[in-house]
Amino acid sequence: MIALLCGLSLVLPLPFMNEVVIFTIYVVGCNFMIGRLGYISFGQPAYLAIGAYSTAFYLFYFGSNPLVGILVGVLGGLIGSLLIGPFFVRLRSDYFAMVNLALAVVVFYLTEKVLVSITQGDNGLWFMTQMTSTPVLDLTIPSQFLAFGIIVTFFVFAFYKYLDGTIYGACCLATKLNEDKLQFIGYSNFSIRFLGFVIANTTTALAGAMYAVYLGFVSPEMGSPSRAAEPIIVTLLGGVGTLFGPVVGAIAYTGMKDVISNMIGNWELFIGFLLVFIMLVADRGIWGTLEPILARVVFPKSRNTDK
Repeated sequence: MIALLCGLSLVLPLPFMNEVVIFTIYVVGCNFMIGRLGYISFGQPAYLAIGAYSTAFYLFYFGSNPLVGILVGVLGGLIGSLLIGPFFVRLRSDYFAMVNLALAVVVFYLTEKVLVSITQGDNGLWFMTQMTSTPVLDLTIPSQFLAFGIIVTFFVFAFYKYLDGTIYGACCLATKLNEDKLQFIGYSNFSIRFLGFVIANTTTALAGAMYAVYLGFVSPEMGSPSRAAEPIIVTLLGGVGTLFGPVVGAIAYTGMKDVISNMIGNWELFIGFLLVFIMLVADRGIWGTLEPILARVVFPKSRNTDK
């Protein structure tokens, strides 16, 4: 899949590819929570904003190194998840979804109104000219930022692939499917969900930090509650619980949005109908539907190995 991103970067516009790469990282955390923990969260913009503003505060007020800024953003997301997680993961189903949506509203209101003296409100924090060049890959240059983003995406996917193969990954799926049996054999559902919550939302904060560095500014709109459904839609579009679903969904969603918005004024309505149609036809998402087909094409004789 990383080879696909590298190949697409040779033929597709640079801004489009940077958006796809960062959006993919954004969706990975949501995909993990829905597919492995059984959590549907409408609060992902809040964690995205926490990462973005943590990076922005460092680059606007304290320093100029984009790499350090990204690390600060990830640290902000980690701390925020550790503080919020013990309260949120005790909730299930619609309660968890709605309390996260409430968090998104709170964070949006804080950045837009309450903390306007340090966030600059709707004017945002602008720090593009304050960032300094970084060695090897200069993150202030869009083409080199894309290379950095693809490398980060590779490590994020490698990490989640590793999790899938561990006992912890199996426990995550078990707590979604049958938490009573998992507790019966001695595992703590709370600890498993809490760690998964922290991992997923720290990944979302990483995407927010990368958005901040790439754009060179942040504003409250980045964490707007009106965008709460986007990562869930892309997760469903790509394929819930699949490893490569986020990147396929991000490419499809971003591509449709960019193409259709150039042709139709009310593009959101058209994309809404199109997404409903796609998910009704392919209820496992694009990658979830294509994966078994590709497996049969690539390994046509695997079913006859025992004969």
